[in-house]
Amino acid sequence: MIRIENLCKTYEVGGEIVKALDYATLQIDDGEFVSIIGPSGSGKSTLMNMIGCLDVADEGAYYLDGAAIEEYSDDQLAGIRNDKIGFVFQNFNLLSKLTAWENVELPLIYQRVAKKEREDRVSDALEQVKLLERKSHKPMELSGGQQQRVAIARALVTNPSIILADEPTGNLDTKTGEEIMELFHALHAKGNTIVLITHDEHVADQAERKIRILDGRVQEVEL
Repeated sequence: MIRIENLCKTYEVGGEIVKALDYATLQIDDGEFVSIIGPSGSGKSTLMNMIGCLDVADEGAYYLDGAAIEEYSDDQLAGIRNDKIGFVFQNFNLLSKLTAWENVELPLIYQRVAKKEREDRVSDALEQVKLLERKSHKPMELSGGQQQRVAIARALVTNPSIILADEPTGNLDTKTGEEIMELFHALHAKGNTIVLITHDEHVADQAERKIRILDGRVQEVEL
């Protein structure tokens, strides 16, 4: 599903050249639950941006479902992000003026999915995260854990190939974070492919595979 070969990415910061990715290579198969762990500045956010087709590398190759990403146009990459990748962010990224239902429905509107199918898929996604009864509530009327559940439902609703979660427990207390991790385990058990970016060893250890990144270099870790 995901095959990354010798990816390199450099940035200029304060007049210095920083190697965010240094010939990074990894593979993630369909149905896996993989964590990518590293401290701030390790390159994990850059790697997430590459996997999520939010940025392109200076060197190397990235294949998603067998297709070489660097050959796609910006419009095609936007289509891949909308169709194949479900994003879950640390800060939830919900629209404050929309209800939980409307936030989850939005990606389907962009995809021009028919109304009846949208209703069925939004209902199913909110049911999976056990928030259907809160569908009419806006983000400020929900707890942090509930907002993250809405964000996960929004990621699920497009039936993506990959759920890409960036520090999904980072803004939550310990108990709520554990509940969110239980939800990821349940989604994985249903066959979803999950790639989870974190700095938290306890969170990373819950995945099937653990990949460490430091100074832009990737290394598999035995669990």
